[in-house]
Amino acid sequence: MAFLPISMEEVTARGWDAPDFVLVTGDAYVDHNTFGTAIISRVLESHGYRVAILAQPDWHNDRDFTRFGRPKLGFMVNSGNIDSMVAHYTTARKRRSSDAYSPGRKTGYRPDRAVTVYTRALKRIYPDVPVIIGGLEASLRRFAHYDYWDNSVHPSILVESGADLLSFGMGEKQTILIADRLKNGESIRSMTNIKGTCYLVPVSEYQPGPAAECPSFEQVCASKRDYAISCRKQQDEQDAVRGKRVIQRHGHQMLVQNPPMEPLTTEELDAVYELPYEGTYHPIYEPMGGVPAIEEVEFSITHNRGCFGACNFCSIAFHQGRAVTTRSEASVLREARKLTQRPTFKGYIHDVGGPTANFRHPSCEKQKTQGLCKGKKCLAPKACPALQADHREYLHLLRSLRELPGVKKVFIRSGIRYDYMLQDKSDEFLRELVQYHVSGQLRVAPEHCSSHVLDCMGKPHIELYRQFQKKFYAETKRIQKEQYLVPYLMSSHPGSTLQDAIELAQFLKEEHLRPEQVQDFYPTPGTISTCMFYTGLDPYTLKEIFVPRTDHEKGLQRALLQYYEPKNHRAVVEALKKAGRTDLIGTGPKCLVRPLPGDLSPKKKGDEKTWPSRGHSDVRRKPPKSNRRGKGRNG
Repeated sequence: MAFLPISMEEVTARGWDAPDFVLVTGDAYVDHNTFGTAIISRVLESHGYRVAILAQPDWHNDRDFTRFGRPKLGFMVNSGNIDSMVAHYTTARKRRSSDAYSPGRKTGYRPDRAVTVYTRALKRIYPDVPVIIGGLEASLRRFAHYDYWDNSVHPSILVESGADLLSFGMGEKQTILIADRLKNGESIRSMTNIKGTCYLVPVSEYQPGPAAECPSFEQVCASKRDYAISCRKQQDEQDAVRGKRVIQRHGHQMLVQNPPMEPLTTEELDAVYELPYEGTYHPIYEPMGGVPAIEEVEFSITHNRGCFGACNFCSIAFHQGRAVTTRSEASVLREARKLTQRPTFKGYIHDVGGPTANFRHPSCEKQKTQGLCKGKKCLAPKACPALQADHREYLHLLRSLRELPGVKKVFIRSGIRYDYMLQDKSDEFLRELVQYHVSGQLRVAPEHCSSHVLDCMGKPHIELYRQFQKKFYAETKRIQKEQYLVPYLMSSHPGSTLQDAIELAQFLKEEHLRPEQVQDFYPTPGTISTCMFYTGLDPYTLKEIFVPRTDHEKGLQRALLQYYEPKNHRAVVEALKKAGRTDLIGTGPKCLVRPLPGDLSPKKKGDEKTWPSRGHSDVRRKPPKSNRRGKGRNG
C-alpha cells in the first residue's frame, strides 16, 4: 500500500507524465475508508485511473491549484467529510476554535464555502478543464437552499461555483461512469443522463420530459410557501427505485437533477471498503500534530449505509438515501482481522456501525420493488405495520467479531435506534447489547419529550424511550453491571415553544439527568427541519409552526436544559416567568430553580409546590459521570 501522490515529485516518481484526475479537498489527506476523499480516489485508482490529491490548498493565490498542472481528464472537488460552514461556525454563528479535520486541530486551512471557492479558482485558471463537485457540501446544496450563515436563499451550488457537473449522494458509481466517458473523449457538457448527478442547461435547450418541477429560484426567494413546496418535492423524489427527475429554473438556466443512483450491492460495498487504504493520515502531518479526526474512526468499522429512520433534522436521507445497504459479514471480519494486526490496536473495536448501527435490512419487502413510501416514515410517529425488525444477522456479526483472536471488546458508538429495537419480537439483541457492547454508557437520541416537537423532528414519541429505558435498566440490573443511558437532547428545534422547553427541563429533573452539553438545532442545507426554520411552515402540511429564531429565545431554551447550572439561573427564572410557570420557582421537590436574590415577587400559599407530574418512568439512578456527546444521533 502507498498514499496517493500529493506533489508533482511523487507523480513523477510513479512514472506518470500527469495525473488523470486531481482530487481537491478541504480536509487534510486521510486515507481511511470513512473519508470520502479516500474512497473516491481509491475507487478511481482501482479502475486504472491516476489520481493525485490536493488537500487544503491555499486559496489566496494560484500556486497550489497549479501544483500538478493540467490533469488529463479533470478536477474533482469536495469540502471534506463535513460541511465547511459547519466545520467553521457554531450554531450561534461564532467561529470555532479548532478543526478536527485539519493538522493539529488548527483552523484556517480551508475557506468558508470551500467547494465554491476551490471551483471558481480552478475554472479561472483552467477554464476548459472539467470540474466535478461532490461530497456533503455540494450534495446538500444542489437546489436553491436557505443559507443560515448569511440568512438568505442561495441558488444551486452549480450556479454559484461554476462547476460543470455535480455528483450527489454516495458517488462511487457515477464517478466511474463520468471518468470512463471523459476517457473516451466525451464532453462533460453532454453528460446529461447519469443517475446521481445534477447539471445546468440553458432553458432554451432543455428537453422536456417526465419530471417533478420545483418552484424556481426566484419564486422560492420571494415566497416561503413556494420554498416549502420545493423542499417537499425534492425530498419525495430521493429514491433510487421510484424517484423522478427533478428540475428547478434559475433565471435563464434549468437545474436538472437526474434520479438517484442505485445503492451499491453488498458485493460492491465490500469491494469499496476493502480497497488498499493506508488507514491513517499522510505522514506529512505528523510534525504538525497529526489529524485528530482519525482518532474516532481508526479502530471502527462501517457495516452499512443509508437510514430509513430519516429524522427531519438529519441530512443523511437527502444525501445517502433511506435505503439501507450492508457489507457482508465476511468482509467486515476481514477488515477486523487487519485492525488486530495494527501496532496500535489494543484489543478494542470502538464501533461497528454507520448512520444507524442496528440497521442490517431494508425496512420492508415492498421497498425493494416500489421504493420507500413517499411522505411517510418507517418509524415515526409510530412504526409502520410493514416494518421488519430483525437483529439476528447483526447479532451474528457482533458475535463473530467478539470471537476473533486479539479482540477484547466490541463496542457500538455510532448509536442505535431503540424504537426499531423494540419492534423486534426477540430481546436477544438487547440482552447481548447490554452484556457485551456498552462501555459504561449507551448513547441514544430521544431528542425531546414533547409530542408535537417530536412530530416536527420526525421522531417517535417519548413513551417509546421510557419503554426502552425500563428494559435497559432491568437488563443491566439483572447482569449486575453499572451502565447508563446517555440521551441526546436538542433545544430550539422548529415547533419547540418555551413551554415545550420547560417540559423538557422537567423531564430531565424527573429522570435525574444533567447533560454536560446541549445541542441547539443547527439549520444546515438540505433538511426538512431547516425548511421549517426558514419558512415557519411544515412542508408536508403547509401549516404554520412556531420557530425560535432570536439568540435570546434560543438562549432561554438552552438554559432550561441546564437549569441546574448557576450561570443559567437568571435565564431560567426569566423563562419560567415569561411562560407563566412561576410554580417552578421555589424550593419544592419539583421546582427547577430558587428565586433570584432580592426577588420580591409575591408568594402564595403552595408556591413551593409544582404542577402535577405528567407521569414518568419508575427507573431512577444517579447521574452518569459523563454525558458527553459522541458522533452519532441515531436513537
